[in-house]
Amino acid sequence: MAHALTLYDNYTRSFRRFEALGSGPVGLYTCGPTVYDYQHIGNFRTFLFEDLLKRVLEWNGYAVRHVMNITDVGHLTSDADTGEDKMVAGARRTGKSAWEIAALFTESFLQDMTALNMEAPALYCRATDHIAEQIEFIADIERNGYTYRTSDGIYFDTSKQPDYGFLARLDKAGLEAGKRVGVGEKRHNTDFALWKFSPPGEKRQMEWPSPWGTGFPGWHIECSAMAQKYLGDFFDIHCGGEDHIPVHHTNEIAQTEARVGTRLANFWLHGYFLLVNDAKMAKSAGEFLRLKALIERGYDPLAFRYLCLTAHYRTQLNFTWDALDAAATALERLRTGFHALPDAGPADAGYLERFTAELNDDLNLPRALALAWEVLRGELPLTARKATLLAFDRVFGLGLAAWQPKQEHVPEPVRALAAARAAARAARNWSAADRLRDELHAAGWEMEDRADGYALKPR
Repeated sequence: MAHALTLYDNYTRSFRRFEALGSGPVGLYTCGPTVYDYQHIGNFRTFLFEDLLKRVLEWNGYAVRHVMNITDVGHLTSDADTGEDKMVAGARRTGKSAWEIAALFTESFLQDMTALNMEAPALYCRATDHIAEQIEFIADIERNGYTYRTSDGIYFDTSKQPDYGFLARLDKAGLEAGKRVGVGEKRHNTDFALWKFSPPGEKRQMEWPSPWGTGFPGWHIECSAMAQKYLGDFFDIHCGGEDHIPVHHTNEIAQTEARVGTRLANFWLHGYFLLVNDAKMAKSAGEFLRLKALIERGYDPLAFRYLCLTAHYRTQLNFTWDALDAAATALERLRTGFHALPDAGPADAGYLERFTAELNDDLNLPRALALAWEVLRGELPLTARKATLLAFDRVFGLGLAAWQPKQEHVPEPVRALAAARAAARAARNWSAADRLRDELHAAGWEMEDRADGYALKPR
């Protein structure tokens, strides 16, 4: 391949040429939503990066087996294994059961995915459907000597792994030196829960029997167990947000190394935050923007998708309404320009090669998007432009082919004037054409001449 796909692997902290591990589909695991609340547009920036990665893999000829988890239990309000289960907190906040809010917020997430034209994974796997696999995983880790028991759960002993924290380049000695008294019965600051016990005398909404006692799994074990079940001991790519690097993904790797001796995935890719007023958007802050809020303000959800295309996934993107306005305007112009082009083909081979080069340079979508504008406005023959842009949109996912301009109701007398003016222009009767144009203006309409005919719009 002239332009081999190169990706930035956070595990090695280097750009690496991507080569599939096997002859079958590329194994891709992406950390999905924790369904104790609605997902905000910051979450969706990460999900969109992963959607684009899958589309780029497919552009390069790979079949992709994409697995995404749904976290519906076990995610505590603190990454330090303290606080309340977020699902329980969400249930109390809404007055519904934990099971009901899991269903509600999962459905909302799926609807937003559809609105953003994201390709569905091959498999959604819910943590609560895989309790047995998680218990089996923990039991294997225990047999291999990596666990200890406290009064509130079964913990992973990170001191048993000399390379623990390599993904995040953690300073374990510094963390131990600076640890607070609040670590409780944990032996080390970086140790984490594999299984949490239900409080004595308390019946939790979500709890299960286990060899260690009734309780629920820690947050990190679900992804290790489900990824391994569906993609194998060592698969191609694991993705998530940049906030997953120091804790969640670090612990996924530790668990898998303790069980089967691999780092779970060959490549570890992470999308960077969407900022609002230069601060990370977070549900814990109590205020966050949902996709629904953008739609209610009159924005097409694909304007947000376009906005995310304008920044590289490894750079933080600051969200402002002005930036979304600019993205909406650009998307409208791209759609209108595409729609006005005559159908023809094939796509231009030179532009397809340049497009591939940008995509394969660690998913450089901003430069790929610039190429689309070059095609639309440049010197390429009209017969090739539409097909080329249509090919590009296999990756962009902007739905160019499906878009139709808003149909204005044009009164029949206005239609007759426009048809007469078009006939006058075709006959090169310029004086009649000018007179008819003036009559259209007087009636409140503008006639825009195009290569494929004309369009009418109110003045």
